Amino acid sequence: MPVSFPLASAVHSPSEKKGHTMAIAEAPTTKSSPYDKIAPGIKLTAQMSPEPKEEDLQWVAQMGVKHTVLWTDETKSSAEYYRSRKELYAQYDISVYGFGNGSVHNQDAIVLGLENRDAKVKQYLQHLRDLGAAGIPYTTYAHMANGIWSSEREKTRGGADARALDMSSASAAGHWGKRRHTLPLSNEREYSEDELWENFEYFIRQAARVAEQEGVLIGIHPDDPPGLTEIGGVPRLFSTLERYKKALQIANSPNVGVCLCVGCWLEGGDLMGATPEEAIAYFGSQKKLFKIHFRNVDQPLPHFVETFLDDGYKDMYLVMKALEEADFKGVVIPDHIPRMSGDASRGTAFTLGYMKAMIERAEQEVGRRK
Repeated sequence: MPVSFPLASAVHSPSEKKGHTMAIAEAPTTKSSPYDKIAPGIKLTAQMSPEPKEEDLQWVAQMGVKHTVLWTDETKSSAEYYRSRKELYAQYDISVYGFGNGSVHNQDAIVLGLENRDAKVKQYLQHLRDLGAAGIPYTTYAHMANGIWSSEREKTRGGADARALDMSSASAAGHWGKRRHTLPLSNEREYSEDELWENFEYFIRQAARVAEQEGVLIGIHPDDPPGLTEIGGVPRLFSTLERYKKALQIANSPNVGVCLCVGCWLEGGDLMGATPEEAIAYFGSQKKLFKIHFRNVDQPLPHFVETFLDDGYKDMYLVMKALEEADFKGVVIPDHIPRMSGDASRGTAFTLGYMKAMIERAEQEVGRRK
């Protein structure tokens, strides 16, 4: 069943129309959340290209997958483009649950308060307005100044090629877009936690206000890797359950919640301060759990390799069951799938099929199958 949301009318202040950043103290227009409008049930979802081939649309529809999340960048980001993608996928009975914009994601300018911060914040707010105008209810946001850290790729079951991170490896580096960050200082100098929390507050109060106006949910992705207090002289704010609690308290908005990447949570292990199931129960009880990245790893830091759902150190069914017990009604997507031999779609098909069976079993076992 496609997700349907009524959209709040967009109200823009005079300062916004002139291109200035809005005052943080400005009160939000509403405290109702579009999450309350989502149809019940875990939604199996495929992350796809915004420019899909017809055979890809047919393939996903034939697997019985009814939802998708898409990504683009500033070269195409607009309400018209988002709306056109929504209409395209609807022809195959696939609902676009979320749309990300890589040009306003993992931005060092926002995280570190660099010279071009206000320009990036303004761009992010426009992204939210475009989503609202297009009737797309969700976007993922990550708050990392030095990117996603990886080392040389390694092999997992059967020789499948997989992302890995060995923090002791000389090849360990943070990547986002064309940026590459290395140790010991990834961003030229050391930054304090106070600086980063202030920068986050400056950004998220503005984003929350516009998200509430537009009826859009923002799910904040964990640091990758999480569990560490800092990497390269930059504190990692989204690295434990307690830090997430602090961030959501700062945001103070029903529209700002969590994109819980199970793989990241497993990378952090005991350092996260909670198991994935405990985090799901907590965020679910707060109505702050919007999206799940369903991924397994072979072991926690300091050295992990991403692997298949049935081949890591976590019993992923326990995670799916926890989602059903929490009455989760957002989307679950495959994430960072190891590269199987032959066509890349093989790994996606294996993972989606495995997830679909898990969802059906969880619904039956918890007793909520409709």
